[in-house]
Amino acid sequence: MTPPRFGTFSIVAFEPASSTWAVAVQSKFISVGSVVPFAEVGTGAIATQAMANVAYGPDGLALLRRGASAEEVVRKLTASDPEREHRQLGTVDAKGHAASFTGSKCLEWAGHEVGEGFACQGNILFGPSVVRAMARSYENSSGDILDRLLAALAAGQREGGDRRGMQSAALLAVRKGAGYGGSDRWVDLRVDDHPSPIEELRRVFRLYDLTMLSREDPATLERIEGEVAASLQHDLSVLGYYTGRLTGSWNPESQAAFLRFIGEHNFENKQREDNTVWPSVRAYLRERAAAETARRTTTAPIVPGALDRGPGALPEGGSPSSTHGESRTRRHG
Repeated sequence: MTPPRFGTFSIVAFEPASSTWAVAVQSKFISVGSVVPFAEVGTGAIATQAMANVAYGPDGLALLRRGASAEEVVRKLTASDPEREHRQLGTVDAKGHAASFTGSKCLEWAGHEVGEGFACQGNILFGPSVVRAMARSYENSSGDILDRLLAALAAGQREGGDRRGMQSAALLAVRKGAGYGGSDRWVDLRVDDHPSPIEELRRVFRLYDLTMLSREDPATLERIEGEVAASLQHDLSVLGYYTGRLTGSWNPESQAAFLRFIGEHNFENKQREDNTVWPSVRAYLRERAAAETARRTTTAPIVPGALDRGPGALPEGGSPSSTHGESRTRRHG
């Protein structure tokens, strides 16, 4: 039985300033993130697609790990593959050299474009403008590698992308010790089935960026005092985390309430020890307080007194928020 073919456009890239290797991909194929992208810190990144040979991922990384260049990896993987003319492959090595391969029997339009530190490739596309637009977008977009990869996917889709339509997308990026718990998997996000997978990937990434990454400019940090402190106290009060007076004084009770909010909403990565707050965290808290206010005014009570308590209020028998102020363990639920 012939393995399924699927149209895909992807980009592999390396950012030398941060030593990050990454892959971004979209396809009219369910769960493309489970097939196409591979990456390893200090080694490189690979995208295997068309009639994908998934062995290209681990085998290619093994070659890169032994010091092979991107060009050598492409040559060695395809030379030993009798189905190579049905394959498509993009890779970037430890030094940022990139290479691609498009087999002569990949479904039209199929091709690639290689640039400095990146390679774009695609098959079953509307035309060569898809990979061309991806390359130009990656070269000219602002931001870090993540911003530029997402911009490249969007640019490719604006040129028609996969001519059969859209279904799934993924973003994989590795950086030494930058992931959760000190892992090298910095970003690993997938949209497996969605009518607009790139936009959905961007939405999920924005939430991931907010809670898990530290990419904001430190110059935007706000001192927790005066109006800022009063605003935080107010929103924490609405949500039930803070029960004291709205004084604008960042007292121990306020700090404990804020730390409990940080922990319960998985913001430990944004926790500060210098009485400052990231604008993104403050905005998120404000949005949650507004949503809670709306809930209380539009929802009929089910449990007596339920609308008088925010989601941060401790259950009956719970301890005061101040006893939780030192906890920094991420909570899952």
